[in-house]
Amino acid sequence: MKVLITGGVGFIGSNFIRHVRREHPDWQITNLDKLTYAGNLENLKDIEEGPGYKFVRGDIADRELVDGLLGQGFDVLVNFAAESHVDRSILDASPFIETNVKGTQVLLEGARQHRVERFVQVSTDEVYGSVDSGACAEGSPMAPNSPYSASKAAADLLCRAYFKTHGLPVVVTRCTNNLGPYQFPEKLIPLVITNALEDKSVPVYGDGLNVRDWIYVLDHCRALDTVIQKGKAGEVYNIGSGNEKTNLDIIHKLLELLDKPASLIQFVSDRPAHDRRYALDCAWISSELGWKPAYSFDKSLSATVDWYLANESWWRPIKSGEYGRYYEEMYGKR
Repeated sequence: MKVLITGGVGFIGSNFIRHVRREHPDWQITNLDKLTYAGNLENLKDIEEGPGYKFVRGDIADRELVDGLLGQGFDVLVNFAAESHVDRSILDASPFIETNVKGTQVLLEGARQHRVERFVQVSTDEVYGSVDSGACAEGSPMAPNSPYSASKAAADLLCRAYFKTHGLPVVVTRCTNNLGPYQFPEKLIPLVITNALEDKSVPVYGDGLNVRDWIYVLDHCRALDTVIQKGKAGEVYNIGSGNEKTNLDIIHKLLELLDKPASLIQFVSDRPAHDRRYALDCAWISSELGWKPAYSFDKSLSATVDWYLANESWWRPIKSGEYGRYYEEMYGKR
């Protein structure tokens, strides 16, 4: 099978490529990535020279580049490429529209013209918006509240339109919060881990009681693999683990695992339109495709902490570079 993966040097994309290399060594992978601030070639350094893998630097919104690549013939396209940090979308939404909306449309049109057999759009639970009670099923209305989630909802609707209008075999997945290795340290869990290891304060928005469901990235990769092979064109599949935790729950647990004091916690002003709770009903992917998460939350969190402890050479250069400057802009010098 020939697979084009976009955004493959990011957090989830790089973990998915590693999953494919382990589980499907005969698949031929082309990885298209723009190498923005969150793209890191170190994430795949140990496999970049291996057989059946090719890296191409480029933008998914570049029509000529995408058309040339897809003209080489691919069976599957998995789109991870996205601007994904809510805070950054609040500061400037334009890159999110360019990549998440226009970029997705360019990929869809290229896939249509070159007859790609399966297009997987990797989306997010954030498109449903905040949920007071219960959980969102795939048919629940979308109600995004940030420029980031609005851009992902727009991309999801484009995928639906290309399926309905052109018959393009698109499948959309909407996953909950991921944790695991290679996650850029602007996200909650790696931010807490790396700040605590440096004895820096840990910023907490508002009262810290916002609730998210957490899934180990390897379970997400398994789900995407299942969708590629068994998913039905035109469908949406929610992916989650049912591990609802408040941000404060997560932070206190991480500080405990790292043997660091709770005094590192610093409450800061809440961000605008901060969704209180996300929750997904994932019965559909379980009943229709037979997928279920394999990793417990405690095991996933401990494994994630262990990875960051063992890979300081990966995250320290990141925090000393552009991200370090961005962090200081958002929260002040520490």
